[in-house]
Amino acid sequence: MVTQEQRKRQLAREKFLRQQQRRTEARRKARMRNSVIASVLGVILIGSVAIYTTGVLKDGKKANASSETTPSAAPSSKAPDPCAKPAEGSVKKLSWKKEPAMTIATSAKYTMKLATTCGDIDIALKTSAAPHTVNSFDFLASKGFFDHTKCHRLTTNGIYVLQCGDPTGSGSGGPGYTIPDENLKDKSLKGGVYPAGTVAMANTGQKHTGGSQFFLVYQDSQLPPSYTPFGTISASGLKILKKIAAAGESTGQGDGAPNATVVINKATVTKS
Repeated sequence: MVTQEQRKRQLAREKFLRQQQRRTEARRKARMRNSVIASVLGVILIGSVAIYTTGVLKDGKKANASSETTPSAAPSSKAPDPCAKPAEGSVKKLSWKKEPAMTIATSAKYTMKLATTCGDIDIALKTSAAPHTVNSFDFLASKGFFDHTKCHRLTTNGIYVLQCGDPTGSGSGGPGYTIPDENLKDKSLKGGVYPAGTVAMANTGQKHTGGSQFFLVYQDSQLPPSYTPFGTISASGLKILKKIAAAGESTGQGDGAPNATVVINKATVTKS
């Protein structure tokens, strides 16, 4: 017999998967919309006709937001923001057509440091088990891809993750290329649970669609083994994540933007 708690977790997992799958559709619609807007602007320039496009842009933003979070009333009160102001600087607009060439030593140990507004989160990377993923993060970090980016999603109900790595902050951004799934039979994934301290790749719900977005698990979370686990968070980093989670998220429903100002000031991958 399925208990109420098991059913609750199942619904949370299904919601998580649906939102991941909607990303693919949102990206496709965004490309189509951009093509239409480009055509319209071309006609405007040729005919020297002014047109007001603010409404169109607003609709586009609403569509992107609806693909990632469930609209709901804002909570009546928020916990104090436990994080500092972001460092000065802006997100770089970078994109590549294909996965970077393998440059890491797959037998070596690598670590990643996320210097965030809430504190430093240190991660031991699983290089030999997920070489494509670690190589991609080494490449992106070296280019400053993650610097000044917001962690855009916090889930506090059913599954317990902080999601980061999107330069647009919308949940639909990426580096322009995808990487293959790896390490899906990691020994840490027991009973369909991603244990607290796991760092894993987000994807669209389809195979081999990881990009730059990743999630940090701050409490054991039951998920299907479809998300590449590629790192383990330090004990001090886990404390920071729990501090972020304690501040809650924007919808009050357990899945939305974190109330805490979580910004990655700088990401660094180091060979040890």
